[in-house]
Amino acid sequence: MIDPSFEMLGLSPDCLKALLHEGYAKPTPIQQQSIPSLLEGRDLLGCAQTGTGKTAAFALPIIQRLSADHRKLQPRQVRSLVVAPTRELAAQIDASFAAYGRHSGLSRACVYGGVGKVPQVRALSRGVDVLVATPGRLLDLHHDGALSLAAVEIVVFDEADRMLDMGFIHDVRKIIALLPKQRQTLLFSATMPTEIEGLATGLLNKPVRVSIEPDKPAVESIAQTLYYVEKGAKRELLAHLVEELNVFRAIVFSRTKHGADRIARGLHAAGIQAGVIHANKGQGNRTRTMEAFRGGETRILVATDIAARGIDVDDISHVFNFDLPTEPETYVHRIGRTARAGASGAAISFCDTEEKKLLRQVEHLLGRGIPVVREHRYAGVQGEDHREPGEQRFGRGGRPDGVRPPVRREDRAPRADRPARTDRAPRAGQAPSQDRSPRSERGERPTSERPSDAQRGNRGSPDGHGRPAAGRPDRPAGGSGPRPASDRPSGDRPARGGGQGRSAGRGQHLVNPQSLSAIQKAVAAATGSYRSASSKPRSPGRSGAPDKELPED
Repeated sequence: MIDPSFEMLGLSPDCLKALLHEGYAKPTPIQQQSIPSLLEGRDLLGCAQTGTGKTAAFALPIIQRLSADHRKLQPRQVRSLVVAPTRELAAQIDASFAAYGRHSGLSRACVYGGVGKVPQVRALSRGVDVLVATPGRLLDLHHDGALSLAAVEIVVFDEADRMLDMGFIHDVRKIIALLPKQRQTLLFSATMPTEIEGLATGLLNKPVRVSIEPDKPAVESIAQTLYYVEKGAKRELLAHLVEELNVFRAIVFSRTKHGADRIARGLHAAGIQAGVIHANKGQGNRTRTMEAFRGGETRILVATDIAARGIDVDDISHVFNFDLPTEPETYVHRIGRTARAGASGAAISFCDTEEKKLLRQVEHLLGRGIPVVREHRYAGVQGEDHREPGEQRFGRGGRPDGVRPPVRREDRAPRADRPARTDRAPRAGQAPSQDRSPRSERGERPTSERPSDAQRGNRGSPDGHGRPAAGRPDRPAGGSGPRPASDRPSGDRPARGGGQGRSAGRGQHLVNPQSLSAIQKAVAAATGSYRSASSKPRSPGRSGAPDKELPED
């Protein structure tokens, strides 16, 4: 039997039948405070924890108002619009409208990205009473001319803080510009930071504010615990706790998409089946993952905050905060996934050295500290390096901690206390400087007699070519010019003509004609192309000119 308090809210008999069919006993606080104002057509800003019945709080009034004023829909017309940040949340809201409006006869559609547009365009072609959409796909379909927002009577922005704070602000403004000025606007969210609340208020016209214990968000029925653990050991601790605590069904929250993938790989390596959902996953993959999680095939779901918004799964026994959220209000939204409908649940958070500031923000919001489990096998453990092959490794040598060990210099006395160089002990095998004989007596040339760099040539050696002068008896030491003709060794190489020196003849290859002829004969004999002067001339080639004959010796 339906609770009399539902009838006191002013709901129609068809809505009460639907609530009875869904098994609702009595309205939640957010429903008690929101439904009467929404039935009057007022704008509303609602803030309540997840699992408190926000969807029913705005779906029931919309269904009743549209049912009371049936109109013939025009092609591509939309009467009420609900905008949600994720595909999963949009699908869940659409299912709620189907359940609550089973006796209303209203038409509805749900559009989101990741799937084909053709079925969605076909569903919108005749017009719909209720449209649930994600911002991106909604704008795409409007740009394609598949729908019109000019006749929207009621618009709802669910999870408004996430849409406005996570990059959807531009899409929200575009959607607002497409709506008529005379409309009813509703903003519902699990959390509402101060800066987001100010922005959201500007979109509403004298809204009714409904807030369910915003300053005391801790869920008393949830057992919250905290584990201090280094970042590298979090995956081992997670796998250990899943087995030790006999986790029935749990959600593991990661701050990043790539981090969620790494967590799932770590669980698979430990023999624990886990599914992953985030924005980089295709819609088909996300749908299969959620079906396996709801059906019990997969007991662990790893998700990011934006992808997990709107996930409504019963009997979640544990929530793991693998990474602490940057916004303390998000912590409350996370742990609200468990202990629903009066059931008990557990929320376990991991905190490394870099997250202590985030922990203080969460505890400040809760108004108390989270109980700490100090005795566990991974307390103070750095953990292994879990970077995948090919990932960038910081530090030389692939060290897990990414820090090069410091180089320690031996202890040395201050420079003022060190002895002078003349008083220091000589090197091994060397006599003290004061006991050495002068350089002239040691068989070394004095510094004044050594050749300068200019005298040595470009390469700094005595002959200018990197070879000592002692190895070239036919050339004077330290010279880089030509040798006298009388000093050249006799041979078949003629003297350079024109009185040119070595530098002038550089780059010219002068060979004796007799030697050239002998070389040509040897090459011609090997190739069969040599012809002497007495030989018969060759026939002309393709060019019509006879081949030139090589001269004889």
